[in-house]
Amino acid sequence: MSGNTELLSTTLATARAEDRAALIAYLPAGFPTVDGGIEAVKAVVAGGADVVEVGLPHSDPVLDGPVIQTADDIALRGGVKIADVMRTVREAYEATGAPILVMTYWNPIDRYGVERFTAELAAAGGAGCILPDLPVQESALWREHAERHGLATVFVVAPSSRDERIATITEAGSGFVYAASLMGVTGTRASVGAQAQDLVRRTRATTELPVCVGLGVSDAAQAAEVAGFADGVIVGSAFVKRMLDAPDEAAGLAAVRSLAADLAEGVRKR
Repeated sequence: MSGNTELLSTTLATARAEDRAALIAYLPAGFPTVDGGIEAVKAVVAGGADVVEVGLPHSDPVLDGPVIQTADDIALRGGVKIADVMRTVREAYEATGAPILVMTYWNPIDRYGVERFTAELAAAGGAGCILPDLPVQESALWREHAERHGLATVFVVAPSSRDERIATITEAGSGFVYAASLMGVTGTRASVGAQAQDLVRRTRATTELPVCVGLGVSDAAQAAEVAGFADGVIVGSAFVKRMLDAPDEAAGLAAVRSLAADLAEGVRKR
């Protein structure tokens, strides 16, 4: 079975045709348990998420904030393995039909084996991978195997990226471009939003790929703001926090479904 790059592209194109941004949810595999994580993916899609990123928990998640680090710790203490990540992708895809990507640091793939990882992800029905710490110039082996198995390779651009660097990144990537920008502390909100908007503009100048923004969005109003200039709105910590704050798993699932519904309404008000 080949991967679902085409499903990802079609899903993003459908959102654009509806004159809205796509809602992309991030949830770590194995959190709060492997079964609970699968149910959480189903819940966010039921609430209105178009695409889901399943995080592969890592012991040194240098790019993740404290909320996601906490969830990763819980998953790792629970013994989550790459096989559990693949099972999460497979069962979530079979249950929802939504495009499911894996977001992971490079080291676990390198240790597991690129061919094995890409083959298993494609067999599970995965749409691709987001690789935040894999330099484009070192990505040829990964991209060769990903293309063979029909998987998208999503690279990350940042406000600090120079225009030439952005062009190099977008030329090598597929599926969509992940534009990363941090909200910063309270009070810097407007300037950070402007920075993200500028990053999207600079990225679009180099590619036809959809540009999706991960910006610390946590509510419908922020989702609507980002949807005004991006092709997709990526939300992670807000979902994870709802799960962490819930008194039990059932309440957590209800909370993430409700948040997805609010955010899905937000991305339609661009």
